[in-house]
Amino acid sequence: MNPAPSAVPLPMRNGVSASVVVVPAGPWPNLLDFLVQRMPGISRAAWAQRLQQGLVLQADGQPARPEQPCQTGQRFHYYRHLDYEPVLSEPAAIVFEDEHLLVADKPHFMPVTPTGRYVQQSLLVQLKRLTDCADLVPLHRIDRETAGLVMFGKRLHERDAYHALFRDKLIHKVYQAVAAHAPQLGLPCVHTSRLVPGEPFFRTQEIPGPANSETRIALLRAEGARALYQLEPVTGKRHQLRVHMMALGIPIEGDPFYPNLRQGPDEAEDFSQPLQLLAQSVRFTDPHTGQSRLFVSQRHLSLAAPNWI
Repeated sequence: MNPAPSAVPLPMRNGVSASVVVVPAGPWPNLLDFLVQRMPGISRAAWAQRLQQGLVLQADGQPARPEQPCQTGQRFHYYRHLDYEPVLSEPAAIVFEDEHLLVADKPHFMPVTPTGRYVQQSLLVQLKRLTDCADLVPLHRIDRETAGLVMFGKRLHERDAYHALFRDKLIHKVYQAVAAHAPQLGLPCVHTSRLVPGEPFFRTQEIPGPANSETRIALLRAEGARALYQLEPVTGKRHQLRVHMMALGIPIEGDPFYPNLRQGPDEAEDFSQPLQLLAQSVRFTDPHTGQSRLFVSQRHLSLAAPNWI
């Protein structure tokens, strides 16, 4: 019989909530061997040290032992940790918070959730440290390279109602982007296309077929050969805005992936050339309070926006 999930609440550690790993069918000589084989990106020495420090827990919240046996279906909890993270120049900023919702204004290069080389400097972990809210969960994502607004739910049982706003297209999101000035495009326009995973795996590409993505694109202002654009995504496909702008012949400035791959997601950052894409505003009716909400980012791109809101 598989052991039941633990009902013991596990505390955050420096803003990091416990992750869970479930033991699949074995054989596994012991817990240390299982962890090394299951997550080989972490060395055996590192796992041994985490076990010694009590950073791997059993389902009842008690520290696990490296030599203990593993049974199929057994759950263990661990805390993500990196010995070194690249230093990001700006911290997260909170623009709104009540008992239901938190809205943050994210700088460029910061991932929304722990990933790759970032744990403590991810937006979610920073906000959990600031608020001490263990149930904080992102309601949507924006790319690590993109700056601007990200919404978080504070109560797990309320998040479905917020997710429904995105699913039912009841949230109006506005982005800004800097790219080459292209007066021949005759903006505003609506760009639709079929987007699918590309090569390498972290890129997206357009292919022939029924459209599954839609973006409204308008010109805000031009300054010589460069221009500031307003982008309103109707759908939310991965890298949608970046690929749609590229398809129009005006790729967004500073994009490391499009049109040419300048660096992979695990390569060293060039902090001097941020992607000129900003999640600028979000408007919706809060499903829990009934209030109309409008949040606006305080961040700016390399071409300042006119006073349009």
